[in-house]
Amino acid sequence: MAFDRYVAICAPLHYATLFTGSLISKVALALVFRSVAVVTPGVLLILRLHFCRSNIIRHTYCENMVIAKLACNSIALNSIYGLTAALLTTGLDFVLISLSYWVILKTVFRLPSREAQTKAFGTCGAHLCVILIFYTLAFFSFFTHRFGKHVPRHTLILLANLYLLVPPTMNPIVYGAKTKQIRVKLLELCNHSK
Repeated sequence: MAFDRYVAICAPLHYATLFTGSLISKVALALVFRSVAVVTPGVLLILRLHFCRSNIIRHTYCENMVIAKLACNSIALNSIYGLTAALLTTGLDFVLISLSYWVILKTVFRLPSREAQTKAFGTCGAHLCVILIFYTLAFFSFFTHRFGKHVPRHTLILLANLYLLVPPTMNPIVYGAKTKQIRVKLLELCNHSK
């Protein structure tokens, strides 16, 4: 999305020539490859563990560290890999997104009309809100699973669920609320319910 916003604002006349089906396919393939490359070592590290306790996961989904904590032997390597992978992938993403938004902001401030600047800020602002929610919840979840020994289990589960569910559910709301027809209908529903 950051690259999409970058091209839409910084090179709008080249948008159709830059965002071809071929480029989108390559980006999607690279993202799938990166995800598999990051997740696979974590799964392989789980396979080396010996489980002698309960096999009941007290979580709403099979998160890597929750499974690792069921093991009887040391999970230090799992914890180190998980934390390193999370920091490198989300850290790299955050740096790249920040750089693209730095360039976008420089371009927006050069736009001649105040209306164009407001429209660009509105489009980017929605995307930034979703990204900030995602990364804040992600980092908090990663760190509490590794360092929050006294954090109640229900809090860990709530954070993990929020990290997975809030950003995807916010996308249609944040981006859809910008569409005039949807905004008008929502206002009508709110006024009607009062």
